[in-house]
Amino acid sequence: MNGPASGLLELFDGQRLTPAQRRIAQCLVEHAADAAYLSSGELAELAQVSQPSVTRFAAALGFDGYPGLRRRLRELTAGTPRPADEHNEAQRAVLAEAGNLARLAESLADRRPVEEAGKLLAASRPLPVLGLRAAAPMAAYFGYFAAKVHPDVRVLDTGGSACADRLEQAHAAGATAMLAFVLPRYPREAHDAIREARHLGLSTIVVTDSPVSPVADDADLTLAAAVGSRLVFDLHTAPLALAGVLLQAMCDAAPAQTQSRLEAFEQSAARRQVFLP
Repeated sequence: MNGPASGLLELFDGQRLTPAQRRIAQCLVEHAADAAYLSSGELAELAQVSQPSVTRFAAALGFDGYPGLRRRLRELTAGTPRPADEHNEAQRAVLAEAGNLARLAESLADRRPVEEAGKLLAASRPLPVLGLRAAAPMAAYFGYFAAKVHPDVRVLDTGGSACADRLEQAHAAGATAMLAFVLPRYPREAHDAIREARHLGLSTIVVTDSPVSPVADDADLTLAAAVGSRLVFDLHTAPLALAGVLLQAMCDAAPAQTQSRLEAFEQSAARRQVFLP
């Protein structure tokens, strides 16, 4: 993509922004030709955020204040206007996910980390799967399918002392590993749970957005898949794909058990008419 919007996206890419800050970034891209000449108050009104949010946004990008950001925006937007057939913001966000998937595919050229994770997860009885806040649906997705091939999957989607209790119970029942999904904005309780799991002696496999995620140092095995950050809220396309790859690795690690449990489920589902014909 060419033009001023391209330069703006390069300025924002790789930055971990809050939802309010992403609204500002989205507004700047959509109004690239005019936004660089707005005051901080006018930009705040256009993006429907507070004026201090605009100031914090400039600081998050490394500028001393909004005037410095506005000077940079004027440099980036000087020149040719946006072409009439340019993708809109929604299209750019979805197309960026294709790039995240491509990078994930490239990282999977070395199958050893995923295969190791699959063996650890398949062998753990029970298998705790952690996902808090934004990562809770990811843990639920993984737990739903893992339960079809694993006899005791325990999804942990609430933090605090109750989470620590359930980890202790899983360990007492024989758990040897824990899978954790930790996505931006990295809940402190998720980090605490990973540390507690390691304290109990569990192998910790963490799916997160970057090899240098704040929780990576406390993981025995880190598997990274980038999240999309071009909309107000993250897109989790690549982490979801990685969850599917991990499920496959679990099945590959215990093929006989997988086949037996899948056949048993199909027989039970047919008897109970779980699915429509």
